[in-house]
Amino acid sequence: MSPTPTAPPTGIDPGGLANFLRAFFAPLFLVVVSVVALFFLFTREITRFVQFLILAVAIGVIFYVPNIIEVTARAIAGALGVK
Repeated sequence: MSPTPTAPPTGIDPGGLANFLRAFFAPLFLVVVSVVALFFLFTREITRFVQFLILAVAIGVIFYVPNIIEVTARAIAGALGVK
């Protein structure tokens, strides 16, 4: 008796999308944050540095908290009608 073939899954894989986004954009994000932070420190704009740091931490949470991107991808896919 041979096993019956199963159809490949259809639809968007939000977990795979999240891993791709994290692997691609997270290192790029860290480089940009580092360069801009160094610029603000060397020009002695401490107020802008603190504002930028707060914004960078908020955006960094999106990249490094494990389920944020998956939940967002599922919500977008659901809103578009893709299962």
